Amino acid sequence: MPARGDVRARWERARAWSAANPWTVDLGIALLVQAAMTMPFVVPRPPELEPATWPAYGLTTLTVLPLVWRRRAPLCVLLAIMAASALYKLALEGPGQPLPYTGLVSVYTVAVLSVPWKRLLTAGLLLVAVPVSVWINTRSARELTFSLFVFGAAYAFGRLQDARQRAHRIEAEQAAARERARIAREMHDILSHAVSLMIVQAEAGPVAVRTAPERAEAAFDAISQTGREAMTQLRQMLGLLREGPEGAAPREPQPDLAGIPELVERVRASGLAVSYTTEGGVRALPAATGSGVYRIVQEALTNVVKHAGARTAEVRLARADGVLRVTVTDDGRGPGAAGTGGHGLTGIRERAAAHGGTATTGPGPDGRGFEVRVLLPVPSTAEVGR
Repeated sequence: MPARGDVRARWERARAWSAANPWTVDLGIALLVQAAMTMPFVVPRPPELEPATWPAYGLTTLTVLPLVWRRRAPLCVLLAIMAASALYKLALEGPGQPLPYTGLVSVYTVAVLSVPWKRLLTAGLLLVAVPVSVWINTRSARELTFSLFVFGAAYAFGRLQDARQRAHRIEAEQAAARERARIAREMHDILSHAVSLMIVQAEAGPVAVRTAPERAEAAFDAISQTGREAMTQLRQMLGLLREGPEGAAPREPQPDLAGIPELVERVRASGLAVSYTTEGGVRALPAATGSGVYRIVQEALTNVVKHAGARTAEVRLARADGVLRVTVTDDGRGPGAAGTGGHGLTGIRERAAAHGGTATTGPGPDGRGFEVRVLLPVPSTAEVGR
């Protein structure tokens, strides 16, 4: 028995194929309707009824043929089917049909694809055409009730399908917007962090050349390493945006908790004394959470380098009672200088919210410096290992 995911994947592939081949789908629907309308012509008829004739069958086909163009001109197709059906009833005594297949398909199509005034016109036509057809045929209240019901159901199903399609489009647009925002955050974090460190090192380089050449060499090495790492991360991200498996870049994992010590070392090379401590087994985290924590720490340290004017900073990760606490504290100028005019703190809050957590900022301990505090719900170590 196929898994639920496999069935959904096949259904999505079928929907994509039908969207890419509307002419083929409409032709298939017309052939299916033609097959249904052929049945009364091939089953034996009572002796008291007129035999089925080829002209009657040809006129039946004429009522089906417009369905091939149902998406291109839904209302015109409905009018053509109504005219052909009236001709069939008035000019020839052919076999009747258990259901008005062609009319139901065309009414459904109008309800799905047409603008409101065309839908209103269709409803008016049905309220006139259905009673007239019943009066010509049987003059039966039962048939009138049944006909109004099936045509009303076809129209209602069409409107429901239109609402569903619009909901899918809105959902797809919202998903695309969320993905664009995610990519923008990732690129902001990568570029802001790398460029900030490179600027700090470059500004210190000329002074170090005159006073401490060995420090200047280390600064230039740090600039080169930071630039290479930023380019590597950007290539990984942009590779995910390339279409098609042939041109796509290798999908290497995003930085996670294991990369925080190296991140701290790079920031430390810029002259900021950074310490990093962990408590409570923070390594056993889901990959997505680990990547989010890395970006939060990266952005917080970038803000320290760019805005705080600090000499020291501390990164602490503590896990207890199903909560991961991420704290980045510095001894700089305080809240008034943090992230002025940028998107860093907003990005930290958005990342925390994306993982079901919260982020707060404010003065550090004893009112000195600045502190970023992030709380993230995390599963137990046993749950991660499942």
